Amino acid sequence: MFVDSHCHLDRLSDQTHGGDIAATLAAARAAHVSQFLAVSVTLEDMPQLAAIARAHHDVAISAGLHPLYSVEREPSVADIKEAAEQYGAVAIGETGLDYHYRDSVPVEIQHERFRRHLIAAQELELPVIIHTREAKEETLALLREYSDPRVGGVLHCFTEDLAMAREAVRLGFYISLSGIITFRNAAPLRELACQLPLDRLLIETDSPYLAPVPHRGKPNEPAWVVPVAECIAEQRGISVDEVAMQTTANFYQLFRAAAPDAPEHVKQGLANAGLL
Repeated sequence: MFVDSHCHLDRLSDQTHGGDIAATLAAARAAHVSQFLAVSVTLEDMPQLAAIARAHHDVAISAGLHPLYSVEREPSVADIKEAAEQYGAVAIGETGLDYHYRDSVPVEIQHERFRRHLIAAQELELPVIIHTREAKEETLALLREYSDPRVGGVLHCFTEDLAMAREAVRLGFYISLSGIITFRNAAPLRELACQLPLDRLLIETDSPYLAPVPHRGKPNEPAWVVPVAECIAEQRGISVDEVAMQTTANFYQLFRAAAPDAPEHVKQGLANAGLL
């Protein structure tokens, strides 16, 4: 059993099963992917994401505004909370800091937007989904000040260094690895996957982006979270089943609001393994 802990089902490519969400999810289920977290990048996405979740029992959603999206009016803490509560989000985000494209949204706006999301997450007691790139110290500083370690969150599609990952784990966060880990030039990320505790790792596709080897260059899809797990298993010298079971358990421990809707066979499997 696998979980795709971060995908963008409302942004699938037309090349992926003709852009048909139901067919895309069916293909993932056939590959033993049993749960999906469809992540918001703008609050305007929320009605469409909620409709997808209503149509598919194994899809949960988040509420947030990506750091690189320009908007006419910045959402307040109240706006973020209202969207999360109205549409049944299990997490806040994705949010964070991205200095690689700092010209897209000025740094000061990114900081304030991130701060508001962290406050909303804290007040709703929901985990937060973090996008961070080339902003290590600033991201950690805001997490130290505004995140709640009892609730935590995840640094998604992680590409920073081991020191940042370890500090994030100390602050109560999980580290999520994507198809990037399979890329030829990602040796430091593969080493990081061996150094971190398995019970603090998640796996994701970030589809339709960042398809793993051997699908690199194609639009990504949730079924391809499996090669991510296979790569982690190979690097750690353990079975794919162990990676699948532990990262699935990690997902439900973090995103607790999604746990009651977990498929019964998943709950039973985790219980049998002593992970739930």
